[in-house]
Amino acid sequence: MSTLDAVAQPELREIVLFARAQTQPLSADDVAKRFAVHRTVARSRLERLAAAGLLTVSFERRTGRSGPGAGRPTKLYSVPPETEAIEFPARRYDVLLGHVAGKLPAEALTGAGASFGADLAAEADLGRARGLRPAAEKACEALGALGFQAAVVDATDDSVTIETATCPLRPLVVANTAGTAAIDRGLWVGLLDAHLARGSCNDVICEAEGCLDPDACCRVRLTFDTDKREKE
Repeated sequence: MSTLDAVAQPELREIVLFARAQTQPLSADDVAKRFAVHRTVARSRLERLAAAGLLTVSFERRTGRSGPGAGRPTKLYSVPPETEAIEFPARRYDVLLGHVAGKLPAEALTGAGASFGADLAAEADLGRARGLRPAAEKACEALGALGFQAAVVDATDDSVTIETATCPLRPLVVANTAGTAAIDRGLWVGLLDAHLARGSCNDVICEAEGCLDPDACCRVRLTFDTDKREKE
């Protein structure tokens, strides 16, 4: 089954969106419960999505036990890193935006990305949160609601690191790294600022050298402007 065939079928597309909204891998039982279908049906659909490259497969003992008597490991399905947009026919917007980005200053590109991040946050409409980590978690939840998987993997008082296999702009950055990286940085600033009740995000660092690697997730670290934060 091809990727386009898979996303063209409503029952498979719903599972893809469900998987992308989660921060942990799914089992057939998870999908069966969510969509009220038999476990065999859920497993069959998950296998078709894996064959189409929309999910990857791993095995894990969810009980945490190991050794004799621990039982068979559970087959789990995860969202793989996404470096190309699914389009038919290919409209090549990435090429167009690469040309546009090459003619604009970095500040303008960052501002455009921030506006786009705010647009995404407004569409999900999850509101604001007090504190950096809760705001970042809301930002990830907002992306999940729109079909893009992201999760907070580390946080301190003034920074947060987000890991995402399906960053909304990753296909654009992969196609035009030099010209569009500023747009991507702006996206994360705008997305986090839209969910912060106080203070603002003032910097973004892409930590993933494997950002262009089809087998790696992106890791984005955002720092918090403590000078602008009001005391709780």
